Amino acid sequence: MRRFMILLSLLLLVPASLAVAAEPIQPDETLTLDRCLELALQQHPSIRGASGAVEVNRSRVEQAKAPYYPQIDAAASYDRLTSAVPNSPAGTSDDPRDQYGAGVTVKQLLYDFGKTPAQVGVQSANLTAAQADYQNVSDQVIFNTKQAYYGILKAARTREVAAETVKQFQQHLDQAKSFFEVGTRPKFDVTKAEVDLSNAQLNLIKAENALRIARVVLNNAMGLPNAPEYNLEDNLAFAPFGLRLEDALQTAYDNRPDLKSVLAKQLAAERAMQVARKGYYPTLSGNASYTGAAESLPLEDGWDVGVTATFPIFSGFLTKNQVEEAGAALNIQTASAEVLRQAIYLDVQQAYLNLREAEERISTAALTVKQAEENHAIANGRYTAGVGNPIEVTDAEITLINAKTTHIAALYDYRIAQSTIEKAMGEKGIARKQGDR
Repeated sequence: MRRFMILLSLLLLVPASLAVAAEPIQPDETLTLDRCLELALQQHPSIRGASGAVEVNRSRVEQAKAPYYPQIDAAASYDRLTSAVPNSPAGTSDDPRDQYGAGVTVKQLLYDFGKTPAQVGVQSANLTAAQADYQNVSDQVIFNTKQAYYGILKAARTREVAAETVKQFQQHLDQAKSFFEVGTRPKFDVTKAEVDLSNAQLNLIKAENALRIARVVLNNAMGLPNAPEYNLEDNLAFAPFGLRLEDALQTAYDNRPDLKSVLAKQLAAERAMQVARKGYYPTLSGNASYTGAAESLPLEDGWDVGVTATFPIFSGFLTKNQVEEAGAALNIQTASAEVLRQAIYLDVQQAYLNLREAEERISTAALTVKQAEENHAIANGRYTAGVGNPIEVTDAEITLINAKTTHIAALYDYRIAQSTIEKAMGEKGIARKQGDR
């Protein structure tokens, strides 16, 4: 009791900060992309499910190895027996007696013409497929997290543009009111500025909601739906991704976990056919037993040792149909592998073309922003000088908003295209040298 009280006292003295440290994300913590990926791989339930499938198949491998080991059984029995007395009235019997028994039996497979090794090979191939499936699930979680991460950065930048637009239209309204009060501008300018400001505020509300939704999507992608408020490192800036299409295709064929899974299942189907064909062959096993039996203790000993050869003669065409089934299953897996190879070729080509298209759009979008800023400055200058009109200012502001939004979308699309081709190649993300194409 004294030790329990001491332990309880120590627990009460533990600083609260240590308890908070157990949380995956701290409030207002700044997360990098790598940190988000780490959290997703640790917390997402689909990862745990795929890990469980790996453990199931690992256990099946060990189960398939069971015939390599001796099978030992022990039994004990007790019976109380009576026997009917001849020519006696119904219901009478001889005196009851006890019967005791005990025994140990050992069986060991000696040779089954490779059936057990083939079965182990089947389960080993299935384990390899499960491990590849686990990697495939991990890659999908990584891709979803990247997509959601960049989605927040896009939404945050779009929200900044919307907030800046509200600020600009507020300044324009203040300017229009000043001009109207001194009589240099009509009431229309004020009304037009008020309408523009209201529209900008509505767009800001939409942008803020889009940012909140993007945060929910990232929390879900990381497997942390109740995550506290946090900040993200903004790495949406353009960084060239050097790559050749031929290298991307070869990397995909070498790395794609779904292809590894299908090839492993194909190998399992081949070994399953070998197992089915082993049904035509005999098995050879050894056995030994020790028994003891008597009507009273101690028991009288007995033992036997032998070898058994089992020859399959006729099983109702069971083995023949099992072989045919295994052959059909092998054809299915072979076709699936070819279908997936073609799908990989399509995935990589599409991702490569999208990456190049997004890369080209970034420079054009950046130039458009620069031109729109110059046009916006000219329109504001003309209006301030009294030679412009509010429609010019509004048009210039909308053009600038659209240019900035297009540039943000181009940066986002490039990052998504980069993540897509990494996934298509079976890579989590590899730093590449600029110009290495």
